[in-house]
Amino acid sequence: MTLHQVSYGDGVPVLALHGWTPDHRLMTGCLEPIFAGLPGYRRIYPDLPGMGQSPAGDIDSSDGILAAVNEFIDAEIGAEPFLLIGESYGGYLARALARERPEQVLGLNLICPIGAVVDNADRTVPEHVVLRSEPGVVESLTEGEDFTDIAVVQTAAALAAYRKDVAPGLALADTAALDRILKKRELSVDPESGPAYAGPTLIVCGRQDSVTGYEDTYVLLPHYPRATFAVLDVAGHNLQLEQPELFGALVTEWLQRVS
Repeated sequence: MTLHQVSYGDGVPVLALHGWTPDHRLMTGCLEPIFAGLPGYRRIYPDLPGMGQSPAGDIDSSDGILAAVNEFIDAEIGAEPFLLIGESYGGYLARALARERPEQVLGLNLICPIGAVVDNADRTVPEHVVLRSEPGVVESLTEGEDFTDIAVVQTAAALAAYRKDVAPGLALADTAALDRILKKRELSVDPESGPAYAGPTLIVCGRQDSVTGYEDTYVLLPHYPRATFAVLDVAGHNLQLEQPELFGALVTEWLQRVS
């Protein structure tokens, strides 16, 4: 399967995997401002199967998506060492890739990842709250915009980033294919079933993340002995939009540790 992708720069490959339903813009929007001032990295942003401009084909499980990503890595990166970043569902896949390619993955960065509990209904998450808002933002939403569903920060800047980085991908998703895959969303092999991953790791969670939370990810820490684990206040599942400066500082420090 050929996955649609965009890439920028030259140097050490950095593979960034977006979450469930959006497309690569979820990752380019938050990462490119960071990498713009850091030469020496080739950033690779694919659309996962059934999302963005990548077809789902006959894939009917997360195992199938993981296989497609592995094929993509073989074709685009080969045996070259690379950095790996995953957001939400992309973080779940990234954990599996780190298990399968521990010597090739130079460093691992998980952003609001799915943790030890895959099924949404069984996760330990806080109730959705709004901690920062600006007048007129909610009133400016158009019909069908679901920005407020999980947004902890409801400001004009956060809404603009959502409209640029998240909403376009949501509109392209193959909902029929995703519904089919969702029935087999759990990988057949636990990402933490093998030896501990020894590479420099960054795990960033939102304290008010009502989608994946942080408690189900905290329990994974023994498997990642080189991990910085940060839980950011005033941040939900769109952490990268809601705390962009702190997010950027943490990613930059992770890159320094890897290098």
